Amino acid sequence: MDNEQLIHDWMVSHLKGRLSRDYNDIRMNLGNEQHEFNGHHPDLILGNHGIVLALMEVETESTINEKQAANWKTLAGLGAKLILMVPRAYKAKVIDLLWKQGLADKASVGSYELNVSMP
Repeated sequence: MDNEQLIHDWMVSHLKGRLSRDYNDIRMNLGNEQHEFNGHHPDLILGNHGIVLALMEVETESTINEKQAANWKTLAGLGAKLILMVPRAYKAKVIDLLWKQGLADKASVGSYELNVSMP
């Protein structure tokens, strides 16, 4: 497994735990765990009381491109809020891709970064 996949999988798991305070039904699509929402498998499906409220996708440097932006457009059209988590350094690029897809008002963008401090 490459480093980007490790970061992706760790972020999905981390977000599931962190978002458990806001959502009582969190379904994660990672590894063997597969949950569908309207024929699609976003990284996280967030809901409360049986209602899906949001879909979350975690992106890495290599997954931020036009092809993935088309996937975001599909997910944004499924009836739930779309939330993207992207590397902080790529947030502006993601926002540009969202504008090009006509999704600027249909998706929220969060960011993450990993910092290593050496002595």
